[in-house]
Amino acid sequence: MAIAQLLKAHHHLLIAEQGPVLDLACGQGQNGLFLMQQNIEVCFADINTDRLTQLNQQFAVSENQCWQADFESASAKDADLLVTKQFQAVMVFRYLHRPLFEAIKKAVRPGGFVIYETFTTENRVFGRPHRADFLLTKDELREVFKDWEIYFYFEGIKTNPDRAIAQIVCKKPLI
Repeated sequence: MAIAQLLKAHHHLLIAEQGPVLDLACGQGQNGLFLMQQNIEVCFADINTDRLTQLNQQFAVSENQCWQADFESASAKDADLLVTKQFQAVMVFRYLHRPLFEAIKKAVRPGGFVIYETFTTENRVFGRPHRADFLLTKDELREVFKDWEIYFYFEGIKTNPDRAIAQIVCKKPLI
């Protein structure tokens, strides 16, 4: 399981005493597991119950750290619940559901961080995803967080494997 390079390069911004980090749409959980190795508390959120069970059974992630959530449901129950929580950071890799942007921003405590990486429209030449719903447009990610302090931003092509992505690491204003 490969840990996101963006997280490796910026995990030093996260501090154990500052509370949990949300690994939103965590998949196999490799990024959250990496943070746990750094003594950072992590909440793993994913729609796939089997993946969360695997984290619990294979990696001793407690059930309290696992949140089976459907952020795209018509009821928006989990998205509404997200805004009631407070994290020192929310990290998202290879997932895009635009209606969640505001909930993510609200779930980060003042002075906390968002670490986000996902595909852009240019990724169509490399393969999936293809649908516009799952691909950021040019400068879209930067625009979403324009009122936050941007520590790092990249938009373009990465190799090994080839992909077109946007990446951001940004800090929520204290006020």
